[in-house]
Amino acid sequence: MIRRRPPVGDLPADDGVALRVERLTHRFGPAVAVDEASFELAAGEVFGLLGPNGAGKTTAIRVVTTLLPVQTGRVTVLGTDVTRDPMRVRRMLGYVPQQLSAEAALTGRENVALFARLFDVPRRTRRQVVEEVLELVGLSAAADRLAGTYSGGMVRRLELAQALVNRPRLLVLDEPTIGLDPVARASVWNRIATLVDAEGMTVLVTTHYMDEAEHNCDQVALIHAGRIRAVGAPAELIRALGPQATLDDVFRHHTGGDLTNSGERLTDVRRARRTAGRLG
Repeated sequence: MIRRRPPVGDLPADDGVALRVERLTHRFGPAVAVDEASFELAAGEVFGLLGPNGAGKTTAIRVVTTLLPVQTGRVTVLGTDVTRDPMRVRRMLGYVPQQLSAEAALTGRENVALFARLFDVPRRTRRQVVEEVLELVGLSAAADRLAGTYSGGMVRRLELAQALVNRPRLLVLDEPTIGLDPVARASVWNRIATLVDAEGMTVLVTTHYMDEAEHNCDQVALIHAGRIRAVGAPAELIRALGPQATLDDVFRHHTGGDLTNSGERLTDVRRARRTAGRLG
């Protein structure tokens, strides 16, 4: 379990809630990807959004990060409504998508510097910020190598560095360890733990790996067919099912064993598979 210190800086304006999702519904034509989903993240916690392919995880993430509009319901980040002030929300977010966002033809340092420019980090502090985030994710020694020579785990750590240049208060990670071997997965989670400890940020993460969620998340929400089926601490959800249960059992219990795609589009699944192939 990640050990955290209290969040640094001012508390969120929303009574200590970093992210609040209220009755969120999102459709792609007739298909309902997210169906009246509600959950919230306390400031400084690691929150896992778990579910099978097509459950609605990525769609919910894209709404939170303002990449998709709020069709029905309400989403607030640190007290700011994502519909009313999306630019302010974006300045408070760091986002690592499923798809690769690192440029293979650039060095690690150049990749991070590019994101620093995109986030309008002041020129006078840009070099220092780039060096700090590279050190934070353990890539200082490899910073001048082309990203195309990085291993899958190093690429994911590079993408974490890119997401950190604006010192986000909410870090959103969509399948950050997809396609990685166990050693690389552990490396990425160790870096996430460092970020939570050092920066006091809140983390929203999606994952298919129940062991990751059980050991690294303070709270989880199980989503299936677009609907939130259960929310709670992993240990509490496991305890409610029985003394011999695991989080895998909790997952199967709330999904009913039906893992058919329900809402997200086939292109999302294809992109995820391509990402897994490139990382592997």
